[in-house]
Amino acid sequence: MKFVRSARRRFIQAVLAFAAAAFLLPVQAAPAQTFDETAFRQAQQAGKTILVHVQADWCSACAKQKPILESLGKDKAYEGVVRFSVDFDKPGNALKLFRVTSQATLLVFKGDKEVARSTFDTNPDSIRATLAKGV
Repeated sequence: MKFVRSARRRFIQAVLAFAAAAFLLPVQAAPAQTFDETAFRQAQQAGKTILVHVQADWCSACAKQKPILESLGKDKAYEGVVRFSVDFDKPGNALKLFRVTSQATLLVFKGDKEVARSTFDTNPDSIRATLAKGV
C-alpha cells in the first residue's frame, strides 16, 4: 500500500510539474509554412487573414523581417493569421501568381482580397500596421 501511495504521489507531482512548465513556457507561434497553392486557396475560401512573405536566404532585409514576423506570430491579435513563406530563388508559380519581382515582399490577404503589400520594409511598427490591415 505504501508503494501505491508513493507512486501516486510521484505521478501527481510529475503532472503538476508538467502543467506548471506548460504555463511558464513562452507561447510558440506556428512557423510560416512553405507556400502551397492548394493550402493558400483553402485559407482564402475560409476567409482567413493570410500573410505571404517572399524571402531569400541571402537577403539582409528578409533577415531583418523574419524576427519581426515571428514576434507578430506570437501576438494574440494575430494568432489566426495563416503564414506562408515563398523562397524567391526557387522555381514555382507563386512569384507569377502574386506578381512579385523582388524578395523582402510582404503580402496580406483577407480571404481572396489582397489588402496590403510592402517591399523591403524592416520597421516593426509599419510591418505591424501592414498586417493589421488584414485583421
